[in-house]
Amino acid sequence: MNASKYLVADGNNVSIGSVSLERLKQDFGTPLYVVDEQDFIDRAKVFKDNFKSSKFETRILYASKAFTNLYMAGLVDSLGLYTDVVSGGEIYISLKAGEKAKNLYFHGNNKLRSELEQAVDADLGTIVIDNESEYELLDKILKEKNKVQACLLRINPSIDAHTHKYIQTGGDDSKFGMSVHLDETKELIKKLSKNEKIDFKGFHCHIGSQIHDEKFFFFEVEVMLKYAKDIENNLNIKIREMNFGGGFGVYYTSEDKPFDLETFLQRYAEKIEEKLLNLDMNLETVSIEPGRSLINQSITMLYEVGVIKTTSTGLNYIFVDGGMTDNIRPALYGAKYEAFIANKISEEPTTKYTIAGKCCESGDILVKDEMLPKASAGDLLMIPNAGAYTYAMASNYNKLSKPAVVFVKNAKAKLAVRRQSFEDLVSNDEVYKNE
Repeated sequence: MNASKYLVADGNNVSIGSVSLERLKQDFGTPLYVVDEQDFIDRAKVFKDNFKSSKFETRILYASKAFTNLYMAGLVDSLGLYTDVVSGGEIYISLKAGEKAKNLYFHGNNKLRSELEQAVDADLGTIVIDNESEYELLDKILKEKNKVQACLLRINPSIDAHTHKYIQTGGDDSKFGMSVHLDETKELIKKLSKNEKIDFKGFHCHIGSQIHDEKFFFFEVEVMLKYAKDIENNLNIKIREMNFGGGFGVYYTSEDKPFDLETFLQRYAEKIEEKLLNLDMNLETVSIEPGRSLINQSITMLYEVGVIKTTSTGLNYIFVDGGMTDNIRPALYGAKYEAFIANKISEEPTTKYTIAGKCCESGDILVKDEMLPKASAGDLLMIPNAGAYTYAMASNYNKLSKPAVVFVKNAKAKLAVRRQSFEDLVSNDEVYKNE
């Protein structure tokens, strides 16, 4: 099992952070998101300790879209990380949790006026401008409020990384950013640099997610720094900051071959230093935005097994008490996971199962063709490495309640998000009245 080192099996008893999964099931119910807090802290340290330079300031921006709540945002702040936010809701959660406004970077391809006003009013550290229309809207808001805002411009570097098309973000037809190939991009850069209400610092780019080949990130450095140097030379505009995004691949199943983060991050920083030297160029700040690669390994999903069913074709199903409502990724773009029966972890796998949820959708499948011990109703099924874009994408389809979120560390379990009640499901509804 490739998972957090704090996920330990002792016979048929599995624990995370020295807390038994059976105890977690008893105390908090299932489905349940279990966050290994120490594992997350350790992984944040790997990024901070290895992506650093004596030539420029380095910043690690946690991509909150992968997984956030008040507890998580507070933890991120305590670790000295910056945060990438993409909506008014994420801004609100970060600030409500006590994160420093100056440490937030606001992304998005269609920021609403209300969201931009929210960011400006809160004195958010950096707004990453995506397009010309957004610039014009922000310009009006800054003039109305007589404020100055630090900004980056999102650039599309025209790199098609080898990953699922839904999570590629750097190709020529991406919905994000301004193309390196267009003259309009340079015209917008001129406007940004001349605008007295905007402190234009540089560029942001992102080539996609779940990328396992290091060469794409090194190529991104080549493309973007060359582009930045061209802007400096031809437009006489100083580029002070580069944000290279994230997308570092993680382990889900044996098909995934993630690179070693420690050595990669060191070579990544060295590559940036080397390219800057070759271009005779200096930067004040270089940022990266790990989300999935910071949180994914730190969360395990727990489910209770219900019905066991064998079809007329011999397909064996395990039905669990959650499904696509708490993890949409398999249904959305065929994401793959590994699964284990926690209370039978030491037993020999004998049967091939497909693990399905309880939603009224044939596509509500969590894991296909998994060899497991003979399953029984009441078994505790776990899916490790399930931190990114699970809780973040959870829904109430079929009016299922969203699961609770528990953080575990040093033999203690802390409830971070309570399980939704039926009353929560209708808390915003109005009752029909025949008038």
